[in-house]
Amino acid sequence: MIELPPLVDQHCHGVLRTELGLGTFEAYLTQSGAPAAPGTTFFDTQTGFAVRRWCPPLLGLEPHCPPASYLARRRELGVLEAGRRLLRSTGIGTYLVDTGLLGDLTEPAELAAAGGAAAHEIVRLELLAEQVADTSGTADGFVANLAEAVHGAAQSAVGFSSVAGCRHGLALAPEPPGPGEVRRCAGRWLSGRPVAGRLTDPVLLRHLLWTAVATGLPLQLHAGVGDPDMRIDRTDPMLLTDFVRATAGLGTDVVLLHGYPYHRQAACLADVFPHVYADLGPALARTGSRARTVLAEALELAPFGKLLFSTGGQGLPELHVVGARLFHEALGRLLAEWVAEGVWSRTDAARIAGLIAAGNAHRVYGLEGRSDGGRGR
Repeated sequence: MIELPPLVDQHCHGVLRTELGLGTFEAYLTQSGAPAAPGTTFFDTQTGFAVRRWCPPLLGLEPHCPPASYLARRRELGVLEAGRRLLRSTGIGTYLVDTGLLGDLTEPAELAAAGGAAAHEIVRLELLAEQVADTSGTADGFVANLAEAVHGAAQSAVGFSSVAGCRHGLALAPEPPGPGEVRRCAGRWLSGRPVAGRLTDPVLLRHLLWTAVATGLPLQLHAGVGDPDMRIDRTDPMLLTDFVRATAGLGTDVVLLHGYPYHRQAACLADVFPHVYADLGPALARTGSRARTVLAEALELAPFGKLLFSTGGQGLPELHVVGARLFHEALGRLLAEWVAEGVWSRTDAARIAGLIAAGNAHRVYGLEGRSDGGRGR
């Protein structure tokens, strides 16, 4: 194992504030929106096995104990104490929290307090636009209010995120849409929008991306696996090639999230474009014992100053735990192997590990000198 600085989890979400039953808990172990097949359980996945390997000892149980025993101990401790024990074991010193998921999830300051860490907000563009739509009666009002909302969010957030790939696909036209086109599409969306209706219009999604680019803050784009209702063939990050070419030199870094199974493509874009970065996010937790292979594949092409660590954890603090533990384990074993073979020096291995774990995120998001956004130490 290698020594790492406090990790920067550059993309994650809050955790649930409520106690969970077996069915609700295991639903978070998969990307599927459906229950497990009859007679099976989502604990019988790489993620489920990783949770049973790493989390029970943190709550005073033996590794690989039965799920029912683990959840009984979790309830015995209570959701707050169990969450505190789990999160404080991760080695994460800073959370960058995407607040765009609905549900009873902790806010960044709460996550910071539970984890004994710092936290900053990543603003989800689509949710922001939907909130603006709720209070905008006309297309002109929506466009003006959206510009103001994005500008206002940029004053305190450290970045923006978009799920345009999940809502429509990443094969969006690369250029910003014209004002007239934006107003027409906004009017059409507002007039036919149901209560709390989701934004899926490709023109408005492009407008959102370019509005965020204008702020100069890093822009996180989801790619690869994600929502169960999306088409994964539409989320290959190579579909973004024209967009990232169009944004080159504008001062906004583009961070490709959760690229698996397209992590090699994301690494390729990070290699070609100076302002493009990649992370693996929950891919390591989802692949479990195969995490080292996935990480090695990402390191094939991506410059080492262009890879970022994240857990992508949401709902369960256990997902933050396994994301951090599997990253540490996979990176440590991989670098130890390369040092033993003489292809890397020990000094270089330690330096690159520090960059991926935290240094690159500090540089991209300008975290040095920022207010911590809610510290729980």
